[in-house]
Amino acid sequence: MENPVCPLEYRYGRPVVKDIFGESSKLQYLLDVEAALARAHAAVGTIPKRDAEEISKKASTKYVTARRVAQIEKETKHDIMAVTKALSEVCQGDAGKYVHLGATSYDIVDTANALQFAAATALLSQQLKALRKTLVALAKTHRDTLMLGRTHGQSSIPITFGLKMAVYALEVDRQLERLHECKSRALVGKMSGAVGTGAALGKQALKIQQLVMQDLKLGIEEGATQIVDRDRYVELLSVLANIATSMEKFATEIRNLQRSEIGEVSEAFEAKKQVGSSTMPQKKNPITSEQVCGLARVVRCYIIPTYEDAIQWHERDLANSSAERFILPHSLILTDWIVTQMNDVFAHLKVNPQRMLQNLEHSQGLPMSEAVMTKLVEKGMGRGDAHELLRVSALKASESGKHLLAVLQRTPKVTKMLSQKELEAAMNPANYLGATGAVVDNIVKKLSR
Repeated sequence: MENPVCPLEYRYGRPVVKDIFGESSKLQYLLDVEAALARAHAAVGTIPKRDAEEISKKASTKYVTARRVAQIEKETKHDIMAVTKALSEVCQGDAGKYVHLGATSYDIVDTANALQFAAATALLSQQLKALRKTLVALAKTHRDTLMLGRTHGQSSIPITFGLKMAVYALEVDRQLERLHECKSRALVGKMSGAVGTGAALGKQALKIQQLVMQDLKLGIEEGATQIVDRDRYVELLSVLANIATSMEKFATEIRNLQRSEIGEVSEAFEAKKQVGSSTMPQKKNPITSEQVCGLARVVRCYIIPTYEDAIQWHERDLANSSAERFILPHSLILTDWIVTQMNDVFAHLKVNPQRMLQNLEHSQGLPMSEAVMTKLVEKGMGRGDAHELLRVSALKASESGKHLLAVLQRTPKVTKMLSQKELEAAMNPANYLGATGAVVDNIVKKLSR
């Protein structure tokens, strides 16, 4: 393509996924449906078997070219009529007159859509599984890698990097479940004519529809208008938006942890040639994570027109058609792409455990206030009293620039109940991880099956 406009043509998306939605592949999916329809007619005896075989043979882009279809569409102003005419004219004998028999355009379009959905979601599932595997490996490796937990952008209490990764792995696992579950409702086609009555297909209409979908390995839209009901598309696109949101969540965390003042992880950087900034030579930017965040927002933006496309006039109108030409391929291509990109980030992630420990130490012991409070409660102090004591002590430490341990060592109410050894133990981040190790182990075991 000369002077491409859409970035999918030259920047984003895996070729194997983009190919599913390319002009030639789209045409082949449409032809596959026409061929299946002819075979179904032959099976119930409404057209000769030899003619169905001829249609099936010629229902290939080897014979029906995108160029010829485009020439016909320029005359007819109708995309599916162009396909059927192009197929009919390459068929030998009487076979051409049986092409598209009893069908309406969206019997072909929506069934072909389902075939594309099946191919694209299968590839997306593979990428999600790869990401899940990468995250599980990180969780296992960094099971005991201490770091600050942060809430509201502030230091909270210690966690491990392994726990963070294990939580992400579980989220990816749930997204895989959602994608799998929605397939039973999204991967369906129809072959029931202009308003869903099957009138033009004759007395064997339901049988023909059943045979077509069995042939193509799709579910059946049991009660259709002229189109497959768009609540199915709404569900699929909602799952894609949900997946995209998870990817943006992960990418945002990488971006934040790569901040200069935090520096706990970073994207891989090719030191020999990669450039971080056109003007600031020192820059190493989290560009892939930033790309993921930007594209995830594009995927989510398609939710609104998808919902609006589900609202049809009577048995259908054509307002959804033009929008779906953008929505369907873009959503699936971009979701697959950002999952792939996110897996690449995590697979090559530079983790800095030393910086994580330094950030813990620089926090002046404040994240351990809950641990000391809990220890005081164990020794008999009321929970409310212990909380107030540590709140005041933490403020004093923060305002004076002193370590919390130093403040507590000079607080009689604390030293009266805790020995120096007990206080130091309570202030040790490694001693305040609770069930973290067991949680990570359980998740790793569950997701490694």
